[in-house]
Amino acid sequence: MKQSIRHQKILDLVTQKGYASTEELVSLLDVSPPTIRRDLNELAEKNLIRRHHGGAASPSTAENSDYEDRKSFFLKGKNCIAQRVASLIPNGASLFIDIGTTPEAVANALLHHQKLRIVTNNINAAYILMQNETFDIILASGSLRQDGGIIGEATVAFISQFRLDFGILGISGIDLDGSLLDYDYHEVQVKRAIMESSRQTLLVTDHSKFSRRAMVRLGSIADIEQVFTDQTPPEPILEILKANHVKLHLCQ
Repeated sequence: MKQSIRHQKILDLVTQKGYASTEELVSLLDVSPPTIRRDLNELAEKNLIRRHHGGAASPSTAENSDYEDRKSFFLKGKNCIAQRVASLIPNGASLFIDIGTTPEAVANALLHHQKLRIVTNNINAAYILMQNETFDIILASGSLRQDGGIIGEATVAFISQFRLDFGILGISGIDLDGSLLDYDYHEVQVKRAIMESSRQTLLVTDHSKFSRRAMVRLGSIADIEQVFTDQTPPEPILEILKANHVKLHLCQ
């Protein structure tokens, strides 16, 4: 069966039922589990479905894809973004690292730096960064999510005590009017605190976020100093960046 036909059958089933398991799709389409997983990842990257561990559901503006699946999306682009960001962070700098798989890629790219002072609400990033003994790592307090993110009023209050050189910010979606969007109200409050407590905010986002929609508004892309992405953003976004003197880095 051609890939395009499989994709359409998957979309039809997910639309009809709201959710389809990997096992169900393997049986229905008579292909291997790795093939179905690749199909689901490709459809999720296009925001046509929402990937879950063990299956897929209809896309939602209220809930993000599973963390383990998000880690596998656009790895090449995320790593390229991470390397570009790392090249601009000097040794001895202070920075926030946000929740998200792209900020975690930045954490990994920073491991060859020296004497960074890092505040993060991302346990996964902290675990990566602790490999470098010259780093001073401060982990924010708050409520721990299953994806390793720390959020809540205590997290906002903690982050607001600092004034650091850089804020490495991830995002779930960017609307064509420049709105920065996420799924969790409490996570957005933490992101806002990072922006307000950073001398420069660096937005790290793969190109798929320019077509994703989420329900909670953080602010505008015009409020960011630098944007790092792996493909040219849509024209309306480019116009906003140019009008507001936001520096764009294309990592390809």
